[in-house]
Amino acid sequence: MRKHCSPHPTFARPAVEELKRKSVRGGVVAIGAQGVKLVLQTGTVMLLARLLSPEDFGLAGMAGTLMGFLALFKDAGLASATIQSREVTHEQLSTLFWINAAIGASLAALAIVLAPALAWFYRDPRISLVAAVFGSSFLFMGLMAQHGALITREMRFLTQAKIDLTSLTISSATGVVMALLGWRYWSFVGMGIANNIVSMICLWLAVPWVPGAPRRNSGVLPMLYFGGLSTLNSFFVYLAWNSDNILIGRYWGARALGVYGRAYQLATLPVEQWTGTLGGVALSGLSAVQHDPERLSRSFLKAYSLLLSVTVPIAITCPLFADEIILVLLGEKWMEVAPIFRLLAPTSLVFALANPLSWLVMSTGRVRRAVSMTAVMTPVVIIGILLGLPHGPLGVAVGYSAAMVLIIIPIAAWAKRGTGVTWSGLLAASKAPFLAGLLAGSVGLAAKMRFGGALAPIPMLALGLALVLGVYASALIAMGQKKLYADLLSELFSRTRPPESGKQE
Repeated sequence: MRKHCSPHPTFARPAVEELKRKSVRGGVVAIGAQGVKLVLQTGTVMLLARLLSPEDFGLAGMAGTLMGFLALFKDAGLASATIQSREVTHEQLSTLFWINAAIGASLAALAIVLAPALAWFYRDPRISLVAAVFGSSFLFMGLMAQHGALITREMRFLTQAKIDLTSLTISSATGVVMALLGWRYWSFVGMGIANNIVSMICLWLAVPWVPGAPRRNSGVLPMLYFGGLSTLNSFFVYLAWNSDNILIGRYWGARALGVYGRAYQLATLPVEQWTGTLGGVALSGLSAVQHDPERLSRSFLKAYSLLLSVTVPIAITCPLFADEIILVLLGEKWMEVAPIFRLLAPTSLVFALANPLSWLVMSTGRVRRAVSMTAVMTPVVIIGILLGLPHGPLGVAVGYSAAMVLIIIPIAAWAKRGTGVTWSGLLAASKAPFLAGLLAGSVGLAAKMRFGGALAPIPMLALGLALVLGVYASALIAMGQKKLYADLLSELFSRTRPPESGKQE
C-alpha cells in the first residue's frame, strides 16, 4: 500500500504504461495459481468422497443453498464498486468497510433465524443447526471485503494467489481431518469457516490499511447504487445457477442431491474457477481502459481467447472420459454420477463462453444492463430445470444444459452492444480454440473407442488426456495462436522500471 502525504488520499490504479504488463502478469499468476488450486480441490474431493457418503454431501448441499443465497448480499456489491470506480478515497473506503461489517453481522444473525425454515423446507431437522453454525462465516466475509477489493484494484495478483492457496490448503486439511474423526457433514462446515478466517487474517496482513470512522458525506452514494444493482444481478444469477440443487434436494432428497451435486461440481468447477480467477484480473484491467473503446475491445478479446484456450479442452475431456474420471476421482460407489456428469458438459462450455461477457458489462459500468440480461435469462433456465425435474437428476441435467445452450447467443448480443466488441471479433477470438478442440475431441473419441474396454481406468484416462491435450496444443500453435502466447510471455518477462514506492509484483 502506498503512503500519501495528502490528508485525503486516494487509492489509485497502476499507471497506464504499467497496466498491460500488470494485467499479463496477473493473468499468468492467476492461471498458475488456479492450476495448483484445482489440484488441491480435486485431491480434497477424492479424499472426502471415500470418507463420506452421498447423503453427507447432500446435507451439506442443502445447507449450502441458504448460505449461497445469503452470500449474494455479503458485500452488497461494494467490493465491485471499489474495483470499478476510477478513484476511491480513504473516507469512502472506510465508510464502505463499516457498511460491509454491518452487513456481515446481519447475515450471520439472519442465517440463525432462517435455519429452522430451511430444515422444514427440506424435511430434515439436522440442517437447522448446520446452517446456523455455517452462517458465522459472514462475520469474516464482511470484515475482509474492502481489503480484498483493494488488492484486486491495485492488481496485486501474486499476493491474492498466495492468500487463496494458503486458505484453501488450511481449509482442505481441516475438512479431511474432521472427516477422518467421524464428523461427517460437519466437515464441510469446518472447511468453509476455516477458509474465511484464514482469508481474512491474510488479507489484513497483506493490506495494512486501517479504516477510519464512517462519514455521512463521503461520496459513497454512487457506489452504493452500483453495488445495489450488482447485488440484484447476483440474485438473478443465483436463481439460475442454483434452482437445480434446490429443487432436487426438495423433491428427490439428500442422496439424489449428493449425486447430482458431485456431477455438477466436477463438470463446472474447473471452468468456473478459471473464469472467476481471471475475472479479477480482467475486471481491474478493463475498468482502467473503459473510456477507450478500441483498447477495451482489444484487451477483452485477448483475454477471451486466452480463457477459451484453457477451458475448451476441459469441456471436451469431461464427456469423453466421464466413466474414467468418476472412477479415479470418486470411486466405484459413485458411478451413477457419470451419466449426469456427461450430460452437464454443455453447461461447462456455455459458462466458458458466457461468464467472460460479464467482465465486459461490469467493467464499463453497465450494471443495469447486467440486471436486465440475468432477469431475462433466469426464467429460461428455471423452465428447463422444471421440465426435467420429474425425471430426476438425469432429467434436470438435460433441461439445464438445453436451456444454457439456448441463451448463449442472445446473451452475447446483448452484452457486446455499444462496447466496441463485434461479432467478427468474438468469432476471431474463439475460432482457433474451437477448431483445435474439435480436432482434439475427434482424436480422443477414436482413442476411447479403440482402447476403452482394453485399458484400466487410470491408463485410459492418462492416454486420453495426453492425446487430447497434445493434439489441442499443437493445433492451436499451427493456427497462429503462437504469436498471442509469445506476446504474453514477452510482457511477462520484460523489464520494467520499479515504482517509486509501493510493492512490485
